Amino acid sequence: MSRTTPILSIFLPIIIVLLSSSKTTSSSSLNGGGGGSRSILREFYKMTKSSSNKINVDLVDRAVDINATNFDSTFKETPAAFAIVEFFAHWCPACRNYKPHYEKVARLFNGHEAVHPGIVLMTRVDCAQKINNKLCEKFSVSHYPMLFWGPPSKFVSARWESKQEKSEIRVIDDGRTDERLLNWINKQLGSSYALADRKFENENIAPNVSADPSQIARAVYDVEEATAYALEFIMEDKMIKPETRGAFLKFLQLLVAHHPSRRCRKGSADILVNFDEVWPIDKPEVAMDEENSALVNFQICGKDIPRGYWMFCRGSKNETRGFSCGLWVLLHSISVKIQDGESQFAFTTICGFVHHFYNCQECREHFDDICKSIRRPFTKSRDLALWLWSAHNKINGRLIMVEALGPIDPMFPKAIWPTRELCPLCHNGHINWNQDEVYKFLTTYYGTTLTSIIKDRNLLGNEVSDGAVEDLVGSTNALAVPMGAALAIAIASCTFGALACYWRSLQKTRKYFLSRFHFLKNI
Repeated sequence: MSRTTPILSIFLPIIIVLLSSSKTTSSSSLNGGGGGSRSILREFYKMTKSSSNKINVDLVDRAVDINATNFDSTFKETPAAFAIVEFFAHWCPACRNYKPHYEKVARLFNGHEAVHPGIVLMTRVDCAQKINNKLCEKFSVSHYPMLFWGPPSKFVSARWESKQEKSEIRVIDDGRTDERLLNWINKQLGSSYALADRKFENENIAPNVSADPSQIARAVYDVEEATAYALEFIMEDKMIKPETRGAFLKFLQLLVAHHPSRRCRKGSADILVNFDEVWPIDKPEVAMDEENSALVNFQICGKDIPRGYWMFCRGSKNETRGFSCGLWVLLHSISVKIQDGESQFAFTTICGFVHHFYNCQECREHFDDICKSIRRPFTKSRDLALWLWSAHNKINGRLIMVEALGPIDPMFPKAIWPTRELCPLCHNGHINWNQDEVYKFLTTYYGTTLTSIIKDRNLLGNEVSDGAVEDLVGSTNALAVPMGAALAIAIASCTFGALACYWRSLQKTRKYFLSRFHFLKNI
């Protein structure tokens, strides 16, 4: 795109208005009308108002501006596999000329509208700002702009020197234009991305990521995404009502105890602790009638989530996989973490959540039937994990019949799972399952493997503090919150009696609650 294009897009409407208004302006002047110039400006305002959003979108910077205060945290939290840092100075003419080139590449990788999300995080640091002086010195910035490449974790608390022999942080020596920078990136990734790529085109995705068990590790970010979207959907559709309140609180309790992401556990606990104040039991209309309810402002998994894209759960089309995939991973991860005494509570909570808060009516009804088919309470966590696995396969079986008319997503066809390639020992012949092996597979796949990407010190780097890991991952088998307390909350919410009053009194002293449930330090 030439540099004159944005200028023409702004001034062309003015020229059109001037030409179209010249006759009416002169006639209105002859008829005693005044303010010709003002009428032209009004016409221009009307024409540009409707398109202002598009202009703003086109001008949005995609590269992330960071500084010394958030440098480390940015790279700790990103799900991207690689990162680029551009060190520049805002007064530098060469930097200003380079910015459009850098932004064209950043459009591919950054933001909610990224074409190829979660692969490269593109950032920039302004060395002309005093706050960044020491940071730029640590990276021995010798000229502007200067670009660095490496795994995000390697930038955390990092230094770089030109004489440094062994470092995973490298200087990008051939990125002076957008095309050359993208070619350099393609060489590192073995990809073939192009500046003209559009969403779901030229994807560097394996035909079926679920065939590789290690790929599930990328889904820990999708679990966060699905959790945040679930709360958004519930709030936007005003699904929390007096009759669904108990089901919502029970699900929050399950998330506080067993969500694989620490920040989602903390966010869930924050909502749980403050829920009765935000939405008093005796005045349900307060939250139901106010569109800007305080409950809407809670960010269950942190301020930057949802990110707007999927990792493991990304389909080959915008409408495939995504949320439903992330939700399934969340439920499976919970099912392999609970203890025996929690299994029935987890079962009723999962069934209640789907019944009240999953908006696909046909899916909900089918899942309700599966839940109603259970005649005896669960007493073993193993049985619950296998039940959820079986339920998922029943639903996949129905979708396989639907796909007989045409695949929902050709790159990710539905299958009875786990496949023989993924777990050979799970299969006894063509039909039967070895359920002991299936359970062992589930606990590994949705337990240790799911969280391995952020526990693996080779990916995070040895210099990263435990905080980076703890933000996402907790113990895969420890009970994070006493489920007796969780049940007390649920009973209080349902009975509207003395226990509810007791619970509200605890919430008024949040410090006491948090000190008593010291698990927040460990989740």
